[in-house]
This record gives sequence, structure tokens and C-alpha cells, in this order.
Amino acid sequence: MKLSAKIAGALLGLLFVVFGSNFFLNFIPMPPPPPADTPPGMFIGAVFGTGFLAYVKVLEILGGLLVAIPRTRVVGLLILTPIIVNILAFHVFITAGAGVFDPPVMLVTALALFLIWCHRRGVAALLADQP
Repeated sequence: MKLSAKIAGALLGLLFVVFGSNFFLNFIPMPPPPPADTPPGMFIGAVFGTGFLAYVKVLEILGGLLVAIPRTRVVGLLILTPIIVNILAFHVFITAGAGVFDPPVMLVTALALFLIWCHRRGVAALLADQP
């Protein structure tokens, strides 16, 4: 179980570091944006135009680096879990379910859930209401 958690953490961290860095460095070609008059286009236009997407991408890189290091994995999951939930919410609510079952979305979700399960004591300790 420890080896599989290390592999899952490294893979999840690598995914977020690579795709977060791609926003700034453009080394992987991106598909064209959706039409501006559609809900996905309006959403992307809002988060991109305000600079919020750059902030999220910085958090993706930071969370990816922390998840890749076993000692800081729980803190990395604390950063990445809301991002993953928002990725799922985007696909469920804004694209009306299109893309929820795309392999990258499913892979990221499965890896995060597996890591949360493997580190459930550490996650519970972060969420505990104790002084």
C-alpha cells in the first residue's frame, strides 16, 4: 500500500505540476476555447480575464509539488482537493455532464480519492477541531 501511495502521489503531483506550468509556459498545445456565448465560454472568459485562473494554476503547481513529496502529501491534498472538486463541478454543472468521464478527469479524481484514503488519519488530523 505504501508503494502504491508513493506512485499515486508522484503521478498526481506530476499531472498538476505539468498542466499548471503549461498555463504559463505553453509547451503543450491547448485546444481552442469554447465559443464565448456558451456557458463554458463565459466561465472560462471570466476566470481567465480576471486573472483568477493564474491564481488557481499557481495553487495547482504548489499542490502538485507538495503531493509528490510523501512528507507533505496531506497539505498538498488540502490544496488540490477543492481544485479537483471545482473541475468536477465545472463538468457537471457548466458543461451539463460533458467531460465528467474523460480519462484525465477520472484519473485525477481516482488518484486523489485513493491518496485521501491512504492518508485518512493525516487528513482527519488536519480537519479535527482541536486546539
